[in-house]
Parts: sequence; structure tokens; C-alpha cells
Amino acid sequence: MIREINAAEFEAEVLKSTKPVAVDFYSTECPPCEALASKYHALAEVYGEDIQFIKVYRQGNRELAEKLGVKGSPTVLFYKDGQIVGDRLSGGVKRSALEKNLDQLISAIRAEALKKKIQKKNTECDVLILGGGPAGLTAGIYTAQAKLNTIVVDRALSGGNVAITHQVSNFPGFPKAQPGYLLAHQMTEQAKHAGVQFREAVDVTAANLNTREITIDGVETIRAKKILVATGSSPRALGIKGEEEFKGRGVSYCATCDAKYYEGKHVVVIGGGNSAIEEALFIAKFASAITIVHQFDKLQANRQAQEEAFANPKIRFLFQHEPREFVARNGSGVDGVIVEDLKSTDRVTIDCDGAFIFAGMQPNLDLFTGVFTLDQWGYIAADSEMRTNVPGVFAAGDVISKRFRQITTAVADGTIAAIAIGKDIGN
Repeated sequence: MIREINAAEFEAEVLKSTKPVAVDFYSTECPPCEALASKYHALAEVYGEDIQFIKVYRQGNRELAEKLGVKGSPTVLFYKDGQIVGDRLSGGVKRSALEKNLDQLISAIRAEALKKKIQKKNTECDVLILGGGPAGLTAGIYTAQAKLNTIVVDRALSGGNVAITHQVSNFPGFPKAQPGYLLAHQMTEQAKHAGVQFREAVDVTAANLNTREITIDGVETIRAKKILVATGSSPRALGIKGEEEFKGRGVSYCATCDAKYYEGKHVVVIGGGNSAIEEALFIAKFASAITIVHQFDKLQANRQAQEEAFANPKIRFLFQHEPREFVARNGSGVDGVIVEDLKSTDRVTIDCDGAFIFAGMQPNLDLFTGVFTLDQWGYIAADSEMRTNVPGVFAAGDVISKRFRQITTAVADGTIAAIAIGKDIGN
């Protein structure tokens, strides 16, 4: 149902195909490619009569990939009558995104008929972990090594926020700072080696913690003896004018993702904690100037990061100010940030080329409204063994109520939860 071709066959098999074509450019030793493979094969079984499914080894066909603007793996392109149509999918590709584009290659009536062929399945496991960050991965390593059938489900790719952190300098065992993506990869590989199964870049379409089961992509229902919620937290939005409108057009929450686009430009960084200052130092490798806007009269970041930031000639500080609006006077993207002096209430506009927001985090609990006992900030209340108020459901990592949120504390939470889960199942 799926054919692998090389560059020499591309014209005949794709551009001149009488059927619409989906093309997966993949690489070896590529976790996102592995996450895509099972979805791609499953959908080939459904749509294969009407759409040709092709795989191209990107590393072995570089010239073709570059000609088509394929710069990462995996990248899925869709062709109809020899022309690229629909979305260009890359990275953590979700089944829903694939289905949407495949449906557009054929008639709506035919798409509906083909979807009736989709076979739903039920899966049983001992431990179901929601979230593939440090807490979830650590718990998975422990439970899998204890011979418990463990599945990790993540709506993105595993690694959590660590995977998009520039450098991690305080994780034990590494004398030198580690790239966040590499540390996340090593944790994931260790979990896989222990026997953890993964469902990555999936949509959780139903969740019932009382019966300890979830449904992913509307296709697979997984039921577990115990569930660990380790869904982590996400950057907290400021909630000011222009923030949502210009997200991705000058407003960013991820330096690792976007700093490279600000080579030689002026950037505003909002925040004064560890993330803000450490990420500002990374942005300084690209930007020509950085203005850090902070609401307090001093930084809250660790002393080493502060010293480096104060010593960096590219960075200046605007204390006791808060942003009030992102503006795009030229229309295309953010070119200014309106800030207010908290002492005088005067407002000024900082001319810039973009802004990065590091204003804290919020728990990822949108799937579980009204389920858990929460603290005053919306984090899950868990006991000393990471048990929640829901029987058989544990929580760990940045999603729980606690004073400090670090990779090391998440790892500790995952360890405690896993040991408690193992004892419960053993009993």
C-alpha cells in the first residue's frame, strides 16, 4: 500500500500519477518520523484505493528535498495533478492533520465512505502516563523496568519544555551545559529501551479518569490500572492587546524556536526570572540589541545568569515597567511594545522587531475540567506519594502544586509516583 521511491522515480510516480499522492520525506534515527510512521501506514490502509502513499528517504535524496524546500524530517507533501496542494506538514504530525489533507484530495462523499473502514481498537495496560516530559519519562522508566506494561501519551513529541530549552546547566551528571533537545532525547531513548510504548503527536479525543481510560485520535481507547497525569505547564499569556493577534508574527514564547529569525535585530524580552534571563542570553547570540522589561526593581533569575546578562553589552534593562500592548504600525508584524512605568503610569513605545514573553507558566489541565482538587493557582493537589483525589490517578511534575518547578523536581516526582504505582499494582 506504501511505496518507497528515489529521486529518479519522483516525476513518474508523483508528478505524473493518475491518483492524488501523499509523500512522506523521512530520515533514519528520527523520533518524529517514528511517531508519524504508524499513522501514515494506518491511513494508507484506509485511503490507499484512492490515494497513492509514497515514502522518500530524505538523507539519500537531498537534492530533490532541497528543490522542494523540504528542510526537516518528517515532511509530508500532498500532490494532485502534479501540483502541491494543501498543507505542508512537518515535525510532530498529527493524524487529524493528515486526515484533513487526505480528505481534500478526494470528494467529500468518497472521504466519508472511506472513513467507515477505520477500525477502532481497545488497548489494556498497567500504567498509562499522560505527558512525555521529565516527570512522565522518569515514571515510565521506573514502571517499565518493574515489568509493568507502560504507555506514554503526549499531544506533542516527548521531552516537554526541556526539548525547546536552549541549554540545561544544572541537571546532575553533566559537567557542561546540555542542549535541552539532547537531554530530552536521551530521556526518551532510555524510556524506550526500558520498554515504554509511546503514542506521540496525538489528539486526546476523550478522557474518563474515573474509569481510567482515554481515547486518542478517535480511534484507540486505552484503559489502564493506574494513570499518571504529567501534562506539565505552558507559557502564561499576558492577556494584553495584540498578543494573540501577532502570535507567530513578532510575538514568541520560545527562544530556541524563533531566536534565529532575529539576526541583527532589536528584541524585547518580557520577564525577569530564570527563563527570561537565560533565554535572553541565547537570543543575544542572534539579536543586535535586547531590552528586558521587568515589573520589579530587580531580577529573580539565578545569580550566574544575572551576572552574564548585566555583563552583556547587547542587553539593557527597563525595571518597574509592564507591557500594555503589542503594536504593528507597518502592518506586517510587531514593531513596537507599549510599556507603562509602574511608578508614574507614563507610557512609552519601545521600537523593536519582535518580543519574547517569559511571564511564568500555567498547568495543562484543559482535558480535566472539574476533575481534580486544585490549589489557588490551578495546579493539582497531590499528596506525598503523588496521589490525587481521584482513585487510581496520580499526578507529577509541573502540573502539581509545589513551590519549585525544575527538571530535577519533576524527575523526583515521577520517581515517587512510579514507586507508589508499582506498590499499588503489586498489592
